[in-house]
Amino acid sequence: MRADLRISWEIPSTRPGLAGRLEQFMGPGKSRSESVVETLGLLGCAALLAAGLWGSRTAHAWSTAQLVVVALAGLDLIGGVLTNATNAAKRWYHRPGPGARRARLLFVSAHLIHLAAMGLVVLSGDVAWTLANAALLLGGAVVVEFAPVHLKRPVAMALLMAAVLVNLFWLPVPTALTWFAPLFFLKLLVCHLVPEAPLERRRGA
Repeated sequence: MRADLRISWEIPSTRPGLAGRLEQFMGPGKSRSESVVETLGLLGCAALLAAGLWGSRTAHAWSTAQLVVVALAGLDLIGGVLTNATNAAKRWYHRPGPGARRARLLFVSAHLIHLAAMGLVVLSGDVAWTLANAALLLGGAVVVEFAPVHLKRPVAMALLMAAVLVNLFWLPVPTALTWFAPLFFLKLLVCHLVPEAPLERRRGA
């Protein structure tokens, strides 16, 4: 490792109450630069997604409820990819102890709501799409979680690619929604479940 870098797994203390719980959900001790990248990345990618949907005939045919689900899913996935890639989130969700594993798997499982909303509302009751992606998510999460630590990253990448390819060829959706599966599985299987050393510059380096 470079001499001007160090690995820090130390988790800062959080504030009491709701503010502290939010910090824990996002990752305690997030740096200002991490927050800036998250904000700019979210704004930029959300603008690109909005522009793409604006030019889509499919999106113009959606109901208000469908548009709301798509907008919320898009913002959550874009923001989630960025948040779960930060040092703060890595330190928190991959901290020592059995509670961290439970928290990771509960976080992943909560995203079954996303699949239900997309499949049943936006895709007008496509149960096969919903159940197939739920199986890909839960099966993939278990495989990544229990893979040896030195294999978690390539295993997660393989499962991400498999999920995307299955969606492209066997679980097709309108072009306006082809972004969903790549961002969904990237956020959960790679960004959230793969432990990565939280590197930072040494003070004075």
